Amino acid sequence: MALPTLALGIPSYGAFFPPDRLHEVVTLARLAEEAGVEGVIIPDHVVMSDQTQRYEWGRFPLPIETPWLEPMTVLAAIAGATSRIRLSTGILIAPLRPAAVLAKTAATLDVLSSGRLDLGVGTGWQKEEFDAVGLDYANRGRLLTDSIAACRALWGPSPTTFESETVRLERIWCEPKPVQKKLPIFFSGTLTKRNMYRLVHLGDGWIPIMTETLDGMAEGVARLKQAWNEAGRNADELRVRGTLEVVKSSAGRPDLAATLRGVHDLGVRGATEAQLQMLAFVRTPERMPDFFAELSEIWAAVKAAG
Repeated sequence: MALPTLALGIPSYGAFFPPDRLHEVVTLARLAEEAGVEGVIIPDHVVMSDQTQRYEWGRFPLPIETPWLEPMTVLAAIAGATSRIRLSTGILIAPLRPAAVLAKTAATLDVLSSGRLDLGVGTGWQKEEFDAVGLDYANRGRLLTDSIAACRALWGPSPTTFESETVRLERIWCEPKPVQKKLPIFFSGTLTKRNMYRLVHLGDGWIPIMTETLDGMAEGVARLKQAWNEAGRNADELRVRGTLEVVKSSAGRPDLAATLRGVHDLGVRGATEAQLQMLAFVRTPERMPDFFAELSEIWAAVKAAG
């Protein structure tokens, strides 16, 4: 079993950085790269409403007035300050962006980063975001499928002609193309029939829902690999981003070393990447240097142990 790579979920919003220090997310990513982390993951909200009771995973953890930086813009800034670390969204609410705009933005970011973009996408949970851009929230699943299918077409040979229920393109040139031969797309969520279709025909990786168990993820990986094989795809190329469960010490504090050792449990169940939520271990920007020094030492030891 290959050890999963380590991707750090980093805060690109004002609950961690004061409003006048939001730009320091770029410094954070540079410190992560220097610590040996293989990837950073940026979340997305275009707008927020006060209807947070619809959040499916418990109480929404942030005040509604929290400022959220736009993730593709943040990753572009990080690309210019780093050279190795992979850049990912987790997740980008892709249907909120017109397909041609998303295709151009992602391709541009892949070019600027010399081919380091991993695009994690989903439908989101907040109806008001769709209302704000004039889209039908009830049609979000179809919008996601069509948007990514159109992006795949636009990243292929030009001119592009594409037609679906919600996107129509006729003899369109969208240049430049991504640097990567196939820009990796991760779909988030449960393995519904529609999501299985996306993952088999449009995707490269799966992001299980936040509450997924290790055994549930393993079952999902097995289903996906079988579906990939049946579709003529190489199941060994499936990528899976699992989330590390935060382990606490006997004193009730988050234990970084014990948490990172959980990459083995993720790996044996099919994960190729392990996402570590940074905010579980560091709450203020002033603590970042100490956190990354500790992370560098522990992660190096975990990788050396294999």
